[in-house]
Amino acid sequence: MAAPLKLPRWADVALVPAVSVVAAFLVAGIVVLFIGEDPLTVTRVLIYGSLGTGYSLGFTLFYATNFIFTGLAVAVAFHAGLFNIGGEGQALLGGIGLALALLFLPVPAFLAIPLGILAAAAFGALWGVVPGYLQAYRGSHIVITTIMFNWLASILSVYLLVNVLRPPTSMNPETPLFPEASFLPAMHELGALVGLELPRSQLNASLFLALIAAWLVWLLIFRSRLGYAIRTVGANPTAAVYAGISPRAVTVIAMAISGALAAGLAVNELMGYQHRLILEFTSGYGFVGIAVALMGRGHPVGIILASLLFGMLYQGGAELAFEVPAITRDMIVVIGGVLILFAGALDGLFKRLVAAAFAARAHQPVAKEA
Repeated sequence: MAAPLKLPRWADVALVPAVSVVAAFLVAGIVVLFIGEDPLTVTRVLIYGSLGTGYSLGFTLFYATNFIFTGLAVAVAFHAGLFNIGGEGQALLGGIGLALALLFLPVPAFLAIPLGILAAAAFGALWGVVPGYLQAYRGSHIVITTIMFNWLASILSVYLLVNVLRPPTSMNPETPLFPEASFLPAMHELGALVGLELPRSQLNASLFLALIAAWLVWLLIFRSRLGYAIRTVGANPTAAVYAGISPRAVTVIAMAISGALAAGLAVNELMGYQHRLILEFTSGYGFVGIAVALMGRGHPVGIILASLLFGMLYQGGAELAFEVPAITRDMIVVIGGVLILFAGALDGLFKRLVAAAFAARAHQPVAKEA
């Protein structure tokens, strides 16, 4: 049996993902060469289109906000040994929950935003608890149930928007506008309050919620008794039982937290930008969150950095498809797929390469003395 790889924590969390990203972009550059384009030009357009102006940076951070929420959701489940791929469905239920609360519950204006956020988190947590309960107490596999619940959430949202929540005078499957008091302030509006002139974009106060959520997840996983129980169950459920920890309870709790975090996507998209419930607002963010959690090694700091990278791909890819017609949106999907492949399936390979480099460096002085 091969000896376990020994790497410093910083190398495992930061260096290995960085090496995999560089390798992924080198492979993507070869693909760009094959279609007759200059990789350096494509890279320049991609970076400038995502970070070069305040407008493009705003959109990049807007997309990154969604990825932070879904990446954190996947990471919490990962730490408990669970593969939650139901972020799409949990975000959809979060959107339904906040829409029902904002449209039908009479509350004072100053409570509208907290009500929407709490309703989204509660409905998302509920949609995570049920698969968690089924795995813990009925032996149903979490992957199968979360896939099924994605479809159930999609069907439920279509039914509600077409038959229940759609205004009778509208043909569009969407709700009426939420009360204006529930709109999360846009970043350019917040900037104006302190004398900063920021370009208009979809970026809103949800970014701060996402960063706070990342900090809270760090406290939960690495600085709390519950986090210790979650990591123990994820590492060895049998040992957790001997330590007096209930794997069943931890499974349900972890899935509830995961679902609540995934619902942050609904807060950003619906309360921060759309201001109504619409069909398919999740747009695949829940599945990309799996790659974000893998690339970020399940650590909130790594997830924030990986979210920024995928936000750059989303925004820069749109600009790239416009500036370089040979690079289509499908090509951007390919680049994202290569990133996911290198960060996930080939993670062990790059970890071994980095470990070998560290081992060679450690033996270098001995060789010189000899």
